Amino acid sequence: MRIAQLANFVGPASGGMRVAITALGEGYVAAGHERMLVVPGPEDSERETPQGLVVTIRSPKVSSAYRMVARPWQAEKALERFAPTNIECSDKMTLASAARWAARCGVGSVLFSHERLDDMISGWMRHRLDVSPVVSVLDRHLARLFDRVVVTSHYSAGEFASTEASLRLVPLGVDLATFNPHAGLLPGGEPPRGRPLRLCLVGRLSHEKSPDLAVRTAVELHRRGVPIELHVFGGGPDELEMHAAAQDAPVFFHGFVADRAELAARVASCDISLSVCPTETFGLAVLEALACGTPVVTADRGGARELVSTDCGESGAPEPSCLADAVLRLAARPRRAVRLAARRRAEGYGWPASVAAMLSIHDEVAAPAREC
Repeated sequence: MRIAQLANFVGPASGGMRVAITALGEGYVAAGHERMLVVPGPEDSERETPQGLVVTIRSPKVSSAYRMVARPWQAEKALERFAPTNIECSDKMTLASAARWAARCGVGSVLFSHERLDDMISGWMRHRLDVSPVVSVLDRHLARLFDRVVVTSHYSAGEFASTEASLRLVPLGVDLATFNPHAGLLPGGEPPRGRPLRLCLVGRLSHEKSPDLAVRTAVELHRRGVPIELHVFGGGPDELEMHAAAQDAPVFFHGFVADRAELAARVASCDISLSVCPTETFGLAVLEALACGTPVVTADRGGARELVSTDCGESGAPEPSCLADAVLRLAARPRRAVRLAARRRAEGYGWPASVAAMLSIHDEVAAPAREC
C-alpha cells in the first residue's frame, strides 16, 4: 500500500500527535509499505527520509507552538504526485477536505481522531460551554466523508455516538525500550526513609490539558503536611500561571525535556505520575509513566482513566482534594508490587499492535488509485 498521512497541529519538537504519527509511519515503512507525511510548517518543502516522503506546507501559526494548513489544495497537489492507495487524516479541520479528493480518486480514507472536539473546544475557551450541537453537525459530516473513523478510547468514541461513522478502536502504543523501570535514577525498592513523595507531571502547560489540577493537587498535599515534591516536565503558554498557582508548595519546573531517554529516567525516578486532565482522549504520558514502572493518578473520567488498572493506579474526581486522596491511597501500597504492575500494564500497549491494527483497517479500505 501507499499510505499518505496528513496532520495539522503537529508541534515542531514533541507532542502526543507527533509521537503517534511518527511511530505509525515508521511501522508502515517497516512492514514494506510506502508512506508520505503532510504537515504544516514555516515554509513549503519536500524531503525524502528513511521513513518516507515528508511534505511541509507553509502555514500560519494559530498558537505559539502550532500551525494549521490554510491552503488545503496544496495537500491535494502532494497527494496527486504521490498517488496513494490510502489516506490517513489526523485532522478534523482544513485537511479533512482530502477525503473528498480520496473519494474522487477511488482512494481509501481513514480519519484518525486524536481529540474529542466538544471537550477540547470547551477547554480552549476555559468554559464548560455546550458546543455539542455544533460538534455533532461536524462529526456527522466527517462520518460521511471518511470510509473509517479510528478512535483511541471509548471516551473519544463518544463524540461519534450520534453519527453513522464506521468506527474502529485502536489504542496507541508506547516505546517499551526507551521507557522502562531500569531508566530510573533511583533504585526501584522502597524510597529512602524521610525522602518526600516524588510526584511528576509530564505534558504541555496549556489550560486545555488541565496542568493546574496537578499543581493544585500538590498544593493541597503540602497544605495537609504531606512531604511531597512535584516535578513538572514541560512548558507552554500557562507556565507563569502554574508558577503562581504553586504558591509556596515544593513544585519544581524543569521545562521541556527533549531527550526521550532523559525524560524516561526522570519519570522512572518518581513515585507517582499525575495525569489528571479529565478530557484527555488517550494519554501517551500515562503509558510512558507505566512503562517506567511509575504508577499513575488520573481523573475519574476521560481516556486516560481507561489505561490505568486498579493494581497500578488510582483515580479521583477532577478536584484537588479528591486527587490528593487518590495520591495518598496509591502511596500507601507496597511500592515494588505497584511498580511491577505498572510495567505489566504498559506491556499490553506496544506500538507493533497499534501498527498492525491500523494496517488491517487500511487493508479494508485500500483500492487501486485511478486518475483524478
